[in-house]
Amino acid sequence: MSPAPSVGLGAMSKVTCQIAVSLDGYMAGPRQSPDDPLGVGGERLHEWMFAPEPHPVDAEVTAALLDGNGAYVMGRNMFGPIRGAWEGDWRGWWGEDPPYHTPVFVLTHHPREPVEMAGGTTFHFVTEGLDAALARAREAAGERNVCIGGGASTVNQVLAAGQLDEVHLHIAPIVLGGGERLFVDVGDPALEVIEAVTSPAATHVRYRVVR
Repeated sequence: MSPAPSVGLGAMSKVTCQIAVSLDGYMAGPRQSPDDPLGVGGERLHEWMFAPEPHPVDAEVTAALLDGNGAYVMGRNMFGPIRGAWEGDWRGWWGEDPPYHTPVFVLTHHPREPVEMAGGTTFHFVTEGLDAALARAREAAGERNVCIGGGASTVNQVLAAGQLDEVHLHIAPIVLGGGERLFVDVGDPALEVIEAVTSPAATHVRYRVVR
């Protein structure tokens, strides 16, 4: 069995993503809401991460998910359920200590002051578009990687723009039948398998985007 996928430090920063996806290509199920942020059935995409006794392959992949990342970019819908102008003090789905522990650049049409969280995570709200968010994330990351945190629309935009270097898919053996789909309107990117490992709960494949 080959080693579990990992993102290591290197001389050059890469733009990567870590995506849990169903067999029919969905990153979230249908009818997303504050009560079902991943859509109906979407939490099943991550059962391999949260099993009481995870398979050793899944445990190793989970432990390496954040390795090498110096900044993140995510879409407004990934950050929270609020649409339109900002209301209240929404600070993300992840509690007071989000897992990122780096700067996170959130794409939005509505300005907002940065939100500093425990553990080193600061959410910055970027209104100038994807290129500006990626530029700021690269500057913040230095020689570490920039990770696209989701959702599907943001990953698809980065891939369509030719800005994604690696795609890490964690494929759960489930069919969601609807929701937010990966690989929509991205052209025909050439993906080269770097590593692949599997467990009964998921297949983990790391692809290089060949240009």
